[in-house]
Amino acid sequence: MPQISERGTLMPASPIRKLAPLAYAAEERGIKVYRLNIGQPDLPTPQAALDAIHNIDRKVLEYSPSQGYRSYREKLVNYYAKYNIFVTADDIIVTTGGSEAVLFAFLACLNPGDEIIVPEPAYANYMAFAISAGAVIRTVTTTIDEGFCLPKVEKFEELINERTKAILICNPNNPTGYLYTRKEMNRIRDLVKKYDLYLFSDEVYREFIYTGSPYISACHLEGIENNVVLIDSVSKRYSECGIRIGALITKNVAVRQAVMKFCQARLSPPLIGQIAAEASLDAGEDYERENYDEYVERRKCLIDGLNRIPGVYSPIPMGAFYTVAKLPVDDAEKFCAWCLKDFSYEGETVMMAPAAGFYTTPGLGKNEVRMAYVLKKHDLQRALFILGKALEVYPGRVM
Repeated sequence: MPQISERGTLMPASPIRKLAPLAYAAEERGIKVYRLNIGQPDLPTPQAALDAIHNIDRKVLEYSPSQGYRSYREKLVNYYAKYNIFVTADDIIVTTGGSEAVLFAFLACLNPGDEIIVPEPAYANYMAFAISAGAVIRTVTTTIDEGFCLPKVEKFEELINERTKAILICNPNNPTGYLYTRKEMNRIRDLVKKYDLYLFSDEVYREFIYTGSPYISACHLEGIENNVVLIDSVSKRYSECGIRIGALITKNVAVRQAVMKFCQARLSPPLIGQIAAEASLDAGEDYERENYDEYVERRKCLIDGLNRIPGVYSPIPMGAFYTVAKLPVDDAEKFCAWCLKDFSYEGETVMMAPAAGFYTTPGLGKNEVRMAYVLKKHDLQRALFILGKALEVYPGRVM
């Protein structure tokens, strides 16, 4: 029998989705599963987007331009200006989700064997995209005990060699909810400038910041304009994960030209998704405020509830809608699987993402989970209650 590729063997399973078969099996047994494992918002998609889809009057659902419709990109220029990100429509390439933007950035900027420095824990699919591009992820470790703040510059410089081509950050961060400070962003800028690196900056959660500290985009950093590649998506801010619309934004003309070749090879981003995304830009401030206020309440509910469970600790996330929590268990992946296979309380259980899958360094995150506060407060409260009950009887509990 022919063998699969080395790339296929190395490709990691998603820590967010790998336990899904166990969750489906639990549901088939009649157990209600509270899904805290995935960042799928339950808040409504803007009505303007739904109306735009319902009112499509095209006779042909045609290819769009490979870089996306200009009308959408021009409206995005005004959206970014609200955050003091000043770009032109030509600086923006519409992609099939933020995922494709990351992949195309890697493919356009990196050669096989080139290295990217990434603070860990990190969004697990970065590793998958790096493998797809033949690139290598090197990690600097942040810790739950220090609130996941960036390590000192020296930790980055220890990893830099002739193969280092980029730093990748997610701000606000998935999976930790950490928001990088101005001082930390300036340290990253100085490294990028000193070693002439690319800075890939995933900023899809900019709407969700719960502190008085300012949002510092990579596009705000002076002197590295041609080094920055911004990654964006409508999935989270408009609850539109399924329309698969993202963006890659850069002032670097050579990078855009290279990315466009990959865009042309995949033909075009989704037509209907762009229609919905463009309409969403008219959702208005009331939509944004209601969603923001809801997440503020959910964050308080989840974090307060976690830290009341004996042996559980979560720092307070300052952005996005995730947290990484430390549990009093021997192995969080075993615990998460056990919750779905062997445990239920009054016919209900909870699903979380084992955090080890967000680390590259073996052994890290073994007793941590990532949780997304994308459920209504009463569901979060019930999920926390069930988590507490599970920890009381889990055979691998660590005292």
